[in-house]
Amino acid sequence: MTMTQPETRTEQEPDILAELQAEVAQELADERPPAGGAAYQIISAVVVLGFGVGAAVLAHGYGLGSLRRPGPGLWPFVVALVIALLALVLLVVGRKLDDAEKFTRASYLVLVGGATFVGLGLALPTIGFEIPAVALCIIWLRFLGGETWRSTIVISLCTTAGFYLLFLYALRIPLPHLIAF
Repeated sequence: MTMTQPETRTEQEPDILAELQAEVAQELADERPPAGGAAYQIISAVVVLGFGVGAAVLAHGYGLGSLRRPGPGLWPFVVALVIALLALVLLVVGRKLDDAEKFTRASYLVLVGGATFVGLGLALPTIGFEIPAVALCIIWLRFLGGETWRSTIVISLCTTAGFYLLFLYALRIPLPHLIAF
């Protein structure tokens, strides 16, 4: 029995995986907005801090209740405080960071999303949960996310129904609502 040596290739074949990874990395680098520096970190932290404090004030207005009998504003209040706390951390640490991106046209989508969320909070006590929740989902999915009308409508209705059942029946949080089962 003779042992054969494995054939050695005289030509190196290109590594296709490495080429694909390099190509994807280059495409991502080309699409990334230019760097903004520490000033953009601070501006972002201040905006998020304002959002967190404003959301906490709105949530407090809905009533906090207690941990045993939470009011409709308790968990939004807790989340708003966490957002404000994280913004404070970014405000302190952000001066040393330089990985923020400059504001571009896409940055306004975040502002529109935040404004619609505030609109939901303002409309909730007046017209209930259902209409503002569906409107928020439609704006976020169709206009900010570019989804098709079919998926936008299906997801918006299912999401609103899911949150309706979760908050009103599973968690027994008395949200203002139009439809009662």
